[in-house]
Parts: sequence; C-alpha cells; structure tokens
Amino acid sequence: MFSVTNAGSLRTVLTQAWMSLVHPFIPKNVPSPQESNSENVNPMTEILLEMLKHYGLKEIFGKTHNPEILAMFAEIGYDFVKDDETAWCSASLNYFCKKLGYERSGKLDARSWLKLPVMVLKPQMGDIVILWRNNPASWEGHVGLYISSDMDTIYILGGNQGNMIQISPYPRERVLGYRQARKLTDIR
Repeated sequence: MFSVTNAGSLRTVLTQAWMSLVHPFIPKNVPSPQESNSENVNPMTEILLEMLKHYGLKEIFGKTHNPEILAMFAEIGYDFVKDDETAWCSASLNYFCKKLGYERSGKLDARSWLKLPVMVLKPQMGDIVILWRNNPASWEGHVGLYISSDMDTIYILGGNQGNMIQISPYPRERVLGYRQARKLTDIR
C-alpha cells in the first residue's frame, strides 16, 4: 500500500499512512505530522511502521480470545496469559520491540517504560508515550507511540486502545513522560 524508497521519503509515507487511517476520525484542528529531512528521522519509526501493519487487530468478545494477542504475550514470556481481556498495551509494545531488536521494558505495566534510559523532551512521531490512568500517583497507566498532539490532546498509536490497535486521543495532561527504545545492536 505504501512504499519507502529512501529515508527522506519515510516521513512522507508515515504522513500518508497516518492521514489515511485517522483523518476521517479526528477534529479538523489537529495538526498533521510535519515533513522533516532525512537527518531527523526518528529511530523508532521502524516500530511505528510495524505496529501500523497490525492496525485494527482487536480482542474477540466472549469466551474466544484473539490468538494473535495471546501470541504476543507468549513471545515476550507471559504465556500464562490465556485471555485477551488482560491489559495488553505494554505487551504489544514489548512484542514489537522484541521482534525488531529494540530494548524494551519486559513488563506488562505501562509505567515500566519510564525506566528506559533515553528520555525525550520534544516527542517525534514514533516516540514512546507513557500516560497515567485513574490517578497520577497509582501504578496504573497506558503506553503507546506518539503520533501528534495539539494544545489539549495527544494522539497515540497503541494496543488495547478501544480493545484494539489503533490511534486514539488522550488528554495531554495525563502524559508522564516520553522515551525512545534503542536498537540492541547500538547499546554497548
């Protein structure tokens, strides 16, 4: 559907994918991702593109469970999880990071991603976003990949968003932090 011929066109391809997947569902005042030169391509783009390939993967309501979601749990060492109702935002991100050879939190709680050492102050499309849920001081949270934001809202691609992998809006005030995962071959 989309093709990438060089790093310079990667941002264009991501913009086209983002607009085709999300544009009909977002308010008109949400900014589109901006073009950038090839030197500014986010290293996390590989994970973003892989997750976009699974856009729409969702839980199965009832006693049956989606085998693809259960396989994600098993691949990252949580094969005792036998249902797709278990919170899986962190599991899906851990799965894609492991599949592509990036560092990961290795845990099922979203806030575990705050322990990654590369902190980001100004997020780019594809960076990891960690949010609080229910209470800023609790252990509960949500994690996904940054897409875009405006004054009040942040748009995140992630698993377990409306019980599926999709781009969803969240209140910007819930952001705990942004991180980048490094390629394991680059860590010494």
